[in-house]
Amino acid sequence: MLNRGSMAFINYLASMLLAAGTSMFFIAIYLIKLARKQDVQSLAVPAFAIGVFDFLSGFMMSTEWPLPGSYNILFGDPMLFLGLIMLSGAYMTYKKIDIKPVSILGFFLGIYILIEAVAIVTLGLEQGLTHLLPALGMYIFSGVAALFSPLVYTKSKNAYYFIAILLIIASIATFFTGYSAVYMHLSAYMNSPPFS
Repeated sequence: MLNRGSMAFINYLASMLLAAGTSMFFIAIYLIKLARKQDVQSLAVPAFAIGVFDFLSGFMMSTEWPLPGSYNILFGDPMLFLGLIMLSGAYMTYKKIDIKPVSILGFFLGIYILIEAVAIVTLGLEQGLTHLLPALGMYIFSGVAALFSPLVYTKSKNAYYFIAILLIIASIATFFTGYSAVYMHLSAYMNSPPFS
């Protein structure tokens, strides 16, 4: 939250976290459906919609710099990349094109996210266990899942389930952080003029 004048300015990080959690959950569902040889076409349109939000919000955060210090790099850049993955994956699913090459994008995003996880710890970007543990859960599990995403080329059910489980854990940590941010933003707004 930033302060602009007498009113509190609430950044859009909470909605970005909820969108990221939803995106990871959609990818997990996609992988589970593939493992079970179920139809995935119904996921294309909602995945595309969330991908548009991921891309636009990541782009805005990376260019507008609404957060202090390096937090725009920590949140905006991976969100922008996640948006590209969701958009291309949704389009390829809709057009019934082999989606496995998208996992290569995921691999490089995974490296980026894991570097950020190291930075969270070594640079002290998150303080207190209630902030640090969910952040690490979000970054470590999503980063490892992305790093291993090329395992989809093996067409192994176990590989699909492995990546899906990592993404579900990451999405739970992301939802926890996002919903906590919603409450904190509402609280900050109510405690700023003219409410306080």
